[in-house]
Amino acid sequence: MTTLDVNGRRYRIDQPGDTPLLWVLRERLGLTGTKYGCGTGLCGACTVHVQGEARLACITPISSVDRQPITTIEGIAGRPGDALMEAWIEHGVSQCGYCQPGQLMTAAALLAKNRQPTDAEIERAMSPVLCRCGTYGRIRAAIHDAAAQLRRGA
Repeated sequence: MTTLDVNGRRYRIDQPGDTPLLWVLRERLGLTGTKYGCGTGLCGACTVHVQGEARLACITPISSVDRQPITTIEGIAGRPGDALMEAWIEHGVSQCGYCQPGQLMTAAALLAKNRQPTDAEIERAMSPVLCRCGTYGRIRAAIHDAAAQLRRGA
């Protein structure tokens, strides 16, 4: 039995400990915002936060996150999530949208630690998340705008 604390709610999960977190989130808890992309930790579409750190849910066994706070895209409201979502819309980041939960979760983890990231820091933080549509320039601009909004306290 594993206890998962997801988006502020506690769940008791009767699954083998090596079950990937992604499948429990999607199939057992109905939190389908976290996407399946590759299943091998190479695309970043499944990024969630575990204790505030970006983690790839497809390669994270549930036994490794027992009783740790987990946040999915469904639970990202508040700062910096709201600032990022506003900037995402303003810059027209989403095209197909498939990678967006992973992009937003990764960007939120970055901005939680660094409210004034450089281009190089953004690229390094965001590199695990692939965008099939190639909107990397818009993603970087949106992160800069969200960071500026957070610095202003808006």
